[in-house]
Amino acid sequence: MVMARTTGAFYVMGGVLGLILTAVAPGEEGNRPLVGAAAFVALLLGVSLLIWGPRLPHSVHHAYVATATVLVTIAVHWFPNTVGAISLAAFYVFVACDAAIFFSWRWLGAHLAFAIACCLWVVPSRGLPWWSGIIPAGITFGIGIVVGILTRMASDADIDVLTGLLNRRGFDRALSNAIAHATRTGQGLALVLVDLDRFQKINDHLGHRAGDAVLQRVADTWSKLLAPEQRLARYGGDAFALLLPGTTEQAAILLTEELRAAVTTGCSAGVTSWQPGESGSLLVSRADVGLYRAKQAGRNRTVLESSRQLPLAVELREAIDRGTLDVQYQPIVSLADGAARAVGVEALLRWSSHAQPEVTTEGLIRVAEEYDLISDLDELVLRRACADAARLQETFAQLDLTLNVNVSGLELAETEYADRVSGILEETGWPAAQLVLEVTESELAAESETAIANLHKLREGGVRIAIDDFGTGYSSLSRLATLPSDILKVDQSFVASIRSDSPAPPLLGVIAALSKSLDLQVIAEGVETEYQAAVLTELGFALAQGYHYSDSHPVSELINDLNDRHGVVGAALSENEPPAHGWIPLDDPLDGGEPGAQS
Repeated sequence: MVMARTTGAFYVMGGVLGLILTAVAPGEEGNRPLVGAAAFVALLLGVSLLIWGPRLPHSVHHAYVATATVLVTIAVHWFPNTVGAISLAAFYVFVACDAAIFFSWRWLGAHLAFAIACCLWVVPSRGLPWWSGIIPAGITFGIGIVVGILTRMASDADIDVLTGLLNRRGFDRALSNAIAHATRTGQGLALVLVDLDRFQKINDHLGHRAGDAVLQRVADTWSKLLAPEQRLARYGGDAFALLLPGTTEQAAILLTEELRAAVTTGCSAGVTSWQPGESGSLLVSRADVGLYRAKQAGRNRTVLESSRQLPLAVELREAIDRGTLDVQYQPIVSLADGAARAVGVEALLRWSSHAQPEVTTEGLIRVAEEYDLISDLDELVLRRACADAARLQETFAQLDLTLNVNVSGLELAETEYADRVSGILEETGWPAAQLVLEVTESELAAESETAIANLHKLREGGVRIAIDDFGTGYSSLSRLATLPSDILKVDQSFVASIRSDSPAPPLLGVIAALSKSLDLQVIAEGVETEYQAAVLTELGFALAQGYHYSDSHPVSELINDLNDRHGVVGAALSENEPPAHGWIPLDDPLDGGEPGAQS
C-alpha cells in the first residue's frame, strides 16, 4: 500500500509538472504534443496506482518504475527547448528514490543503471557536450544510494537482531497497515500472541546463550510454516506475535496448534480477531488476555479470546450484571442410620437462556470461561450461596450445615482467588469451616503452582476442598496424597453402574477403603434408587446426594421441605415417622444431634 501510494504520488507529481512545463515553456524544438502526451500518461498511471496499486503484485511495480524512466527520457529528448529538457532530467531522481525505498539492492542497482544510461544518452542528444549528462546522472546515483542506506537503517530499526523477525515496533507498524487494508477490503484479520513457557528457567539453568538458541530455533521453525503474507514478530523477550490477514478465528487456532506442535518447547497462546472500528492496541490487548488465561489455566495451550460474543454470552453478561441468575440447592445426606438426614447442601447454578434454551450448566460454564465471564459468575454464585446458607443456618440454628460450591479451574489459578473467597465469607458472615469448595479433578491436572497455593491458603483459613467427579480425571495415589483436599465426590457414573442384576462394582469398595486410609470423607453422587443407596451404605459410604433423596430447590422451598420432614429428605422415612435424632454435622456423621434440632 505504501509503495503504491509513494510511486503513484511520484507519477502524479511528475505528470502535473510535465504538463505545466509543456504548456508554459517557450520554444519550437522537439515535439511538444509528444511531451504533453508522456506527461498525461504519467498522470494516468499515477492515478491508477493510487486506486488499484495496493492490490497489484510486487513485481508489477518494477514495470511502473521502468516505465517512469522511459517517460522521463522521452520528455527530455523531445522537450521544446534545451533548458527545460535539462530541468526535466531532475525527474530521474524520483526513479532513484522510489527504487531505493522499496526494492532490494540488486533491483535498485538495475533501475539506477537503466536511469543513468538513459540520462547519459538523452542529455547529450540535445546537442550538448557528451559530459553534460554526468551531473544529473551522478546526482541520481548519489541520491539513490543515500536514500537506500537511510531506508535500510530505518528498516533495521523494525527488525529483531537475534531472530531476524520483526520487532515490536515493526509488528505494530505492520498491524496498523493490515488494519487499514482490512478496513478497505472487508477481509478478516486474526492476531496470535505466543509465549514460551518457563523460558526463564532455560536462561537461569543453561545460560542466556542457550536461551538465544531456543528463540532462534523457534523463529526459524515457525517462519518456514507461514505464508508470505503472514507476519511473525518477536514481540519482546520470549513472546512472539503472529499477524494473519484474511484469517478467521478458527483457522488461526488450527495454525497456532500446528506451530505449537512443531517445536519441543512448551508454549501458551492467545488468539483473537479484528472487528471493524477496533484499534491495533485493542486487538493486542484482547489477544494478551487470551494468553494470560492460557497461562493461568496451566500453560501449554491455546485460548481463544473471541471478538464475537455469542448471543448467549451477551445474555449471560446481562444476567450477571442484573443478578437474575438462580442458585438452587441439593441436599447432601448422611447414610449412617438409614434416615437420610441432610447434613449439607450443594449450590447449583440454574438459568434459562432465551437465546439458547437447551444449554446445559456445563455448556454455560464453558461459555463463561471462553468469554471471560467466569470470575464474575463464580463470585455471584458464591456470594448468593453464602447468603442463602446463612438463612438456612438461622432457620436451623443448631446445625453445622455445610455449603458446597463449585469453583472454576481458571478462577482457582487466579492469584487473588483465596483472598476474594475470604472477603465474601467476611461480608456474608458464613463460617469458613462450613464451606466446601468443589474442584473438578481434571481442573487440577496441570497442578498450577498458583492453584495449589490457593488451595493451601483456603484450607489454612478453615475452608475444606472437595475433588469433584473423582475417578474421571487423572486419579492416582500419589496425587491424592499430595493434593490439598479433604473430601472425594465419587462420580455418578460409578453409582449408575450399581444394578440389582449384577454385583456391586469392586472399584467402589476400593474407593471407600482408600478414603479411610487417606482420612478423606467420601460423597457418592447421582444416587437415584433405594438399591443404590443400600449398596453404598453396605460398602461403607457415609454421605450421598442425588435425585433419590431430593432434586435441587430454591432456598425457601428447601427450608419448607426440611421443616416439614424434620431434616429428612427423600423416601427414606415416612412423613408420619418422626426422626429419632436431629440432623447430623458433616464432620461426624455418626454423632446424632439433639431431638428437635430444627427450629
